[in-house]
Amino acid sequence: MRGYKIFAGSASVDFASEVCNILDVPLAKADVKKFSDGEISVQIAESVRGRDVFIIQSTGAPSNDNLMELLIMTDALKRSSASSITAVVPYYGYARQDRKAAPRVPITAKLVANLYETAGIDRVVTIDLHAGQIQGFFDIPVDNLYGSVTFEHYIKSKNLKNPIIASPDIGGVARARYFAKRMGLEMVIVDKRREKANESEVMGIIGDVEGKDVIMIDDMVDTAGTMVKAATALKNKGATSVIACATHGVLSGNAYENLSNGELDELIITNTLNTKEHNKIKVLTVAPLFAEVIRRVYHNESVNSLFA
Repeated sequence: MRGYKIFAGSASVDFASEVCNILDVPLAKADVKKFSDGEISVQIAESVRGRDVFIIQSTGAPSNDNLMELLIMTDALKRSSASSITAVVPYYGYARQDRKAAPRVPITAKLVANLYETAGIDRVVTIDLHAGQIQGFFDIPVDNLYGSVTFEHYIKSKNLKNPIIASPDIGGVARARYFAKRMGLEMVIVDKRREKANESEVMGIIGDVEGKDVIMIDDMVDTAGTMVKAATALKNKGATSVIACATHGVLSGNAYENLSNGELDELIITNTLNTKEHNKIKVLTVAPLFAEVIRRVYHNESVNSLFA
């Protein structure tokens, strides 16, 4: 085998270090700086000729800087004769604009896919894309992992008396149903109407939650407005407790204030993004999952069998 190296973008240094510790490989060195005008400068500090390279970089806030850093690092590695370049993107930014939902709007998820390929990325590894069909925007292999395997163990450890799975909106039904099937639980749906971005109005609950410990499943939590309003609606319908699992803790705007003042009992997220501590937030690590996937990709082993 040619051997592989793992590099970290500045958004995911701690995450990449954890992955490298699990795989027992050193984190490869790259000098990432900025010119005085904000332009990003990258220099690869060791030879990568003929090596399979993995770049770990989430493209969350500041999204533009982190995305450009990933692309520039890719270009530097490509010009340094790396054999292959895999972008390991725990959080895939710009994924929420995945279709023309209104006249004269972009499809940024496709635009970013084009940028990845043009820069020279050969494969993408990510987790819980906002919409699974984004994989089809690429003409290169995309491994979209499932965060539910991480949540499953933690939820079981809580020994909830009467658990039930909930989707916080109609669009997340498939994700919630997959988790409910793994856990062997029933499912309900929160029916909501969104008037504009980051604002939602809960309309009703499809299903019975009386006396239930509700577990909401989503791919991300941004301002936490939807989660908090859904928790209120569920408790008004008789739910005993409401917790939420979201792979990506974007937590922008007044998210922390919403969590503090709302009726959501606990928010469980992963470390795909860097977040501040909060008494209602539990952060689980997905570094072991990514480490195993990197190992399998390098050795040409099945990734899907992890979730069978």
